[in-house]
Amino acid sequence: MQVRCDKIWANRPPVGGLGWGSYGRGVNVEVTLLPGIGVRKDFPIKSGRRRIGVIDHRDGTLDLILSKADDPDVTEQLALSANEAAALANLLGAPQLVARLRAEHSDLEGVNTRQFPITRSSPYNGRVLGETEMRTRTKASIVAVMRAGQVIASPGPDFTFGAGDLLVIVGTAAGLDAAAQILSRG
Repeated sequence: MQVRCDKIWANRPPVGGLGWGSYGRGVNVEVTLLPGIGVRKDFPIKSGRRRIGVIDHRDGTLDLILSKADDPDVTEQLALSANEAAALANLLGAPQLVARLRAEHSDLEGVNTRQFPITRSSPYNGRVLGETEMRTRTKASIVAVMRAGQVIASPGPDFTFGAGDLLVIVGTAAGLDAAAQILSRG
């Protein structure tokens, strides 16, 4: 599906909460009101010829958009369900979080960081973190959970895991291997 929209803000200051905003390091996201539809949020990708973003519809649905190389106002759209949008957000967000933690621990020999998914078939899907006894059994720590693109830092023992969660765990190589076994087999 293709859609054409008119940008209502160019390089002007934001008005009424719309305009340009910084959502990441060095990336300015353009926010465009689409009357009767919702809000378009996009930014130019590195090549500078295309834009990528989302259309957040008033009805709560979300489209992933990628502009045509020759016309940034004409886009290809992919409608995403809430679960698909959450999964995509986790796929995009978790690697950056893990990379940041790895960089912070790079000078600490023996300290490793990995991410582990909670799948539908995981024995801990729908159960609380404390039931894993992760720290006691492995000496590894669950330091964050990525859920629907949001980072939940330092989850407590009463935190309930759900399918699609990505756990960020810090520990020794052996501890992380043991964590993988626990999360997949119980």
